Amino acid sequence: MKAALRLRAAPGPLAPAAAAHEIGRAAVLALHDELALSPKPGLVSFLDNGSHEDMDAHTFMRSLFALRHYFPAIFELGRGGVAFARLEACGLAAEQRMLAATGGINTHRGAVFSLGLLCAAAGAVVAEGGRLHPAALRDALRRHWGAALADRARRVSVLPGGVAARRYGLRSASQEAALGFPVIFETAAPALARASACGLTPQQARIDTLFAVMAVLDDSNLAHRGGLEGLRFAQDAARRFLERGGIAAPDGLQHARAVHRDFVARRLSPGGAADALAAACWLRRICASS
Repeated sequence: MKAALRLRAAPGPLAPAAAAHEIGRAAVLALHDELALSPKPGLVSFLDNGSHEDMDAHTFMRSLFALRHYFPAIFELGRGGVAFARLEACGLAAEQRMLAATGGINTHRGAVFSLGLLCAAAGAVVAEGGRLHPAALRDALRRHWGAALADRARRVSVLPGGVAARRYGLRSASQEAALGFPVIFETAAPALARASACGLTPQQARIDTLFAVMAVLDDSNLAHRGGLEGLRFAQDAARRFLERGGIAAPDGLQHARAVHRDFVARRLSPGGAADALAAACWLRRICASS
């Protein structure tokens, strides 16, 4: 994959400082991959604001700029094998910088959590002399911080997504993390690899990957906005899109745009699926084999 960073093609392990820079750069680029994608049901892109009235692409770009130092920093913490409390404090500080940059608007809270943990796992793999590979990253995440993440999942969240997950009996973001992000590693990353291998363009592959995630994820963002009915509507719409051939179908692009319009009409926004897509893009950029 020509778009991969030097970590993919490097003949040997990079120096830690170089690795931190490349891992962090890959994270920012992955979030930009997600932002630049269109059509993308209910989500903000460079073309429109989706289902959101309080944010646009400029808001997301300010957020990305504010987070650019976070991902190398949490990589270094992971490389140092710190306790989860240190990772959590780093993430909360990054979240505050994001909110300061966006005027209090939550653009990337989910990605600060999920992609930040993945960067920390990459640090742990590098510290152990391992090869950056999805299985190694998932194993490092669970070995080093799985127990702490499971404990975090038992806490009562006051954030909208956590409240919605608890109300409807959904698997929360914390529970996903405690399990080693099954949707990222078992759905999003394989879907992106398959779509790319089939000859789809990067944009097309990302669209199909987003829909693959939407079809299976307990996305608390959707539940918060549309209740359980909204979540099931979104999952069904994603499954129908894929069953009809996805973006490669003769009317695939028109179908994706129609789903986007339906989501906007219902004010639905699959933010959790967007975070999983960004994570898959990050994995594809940094892993030696994905």
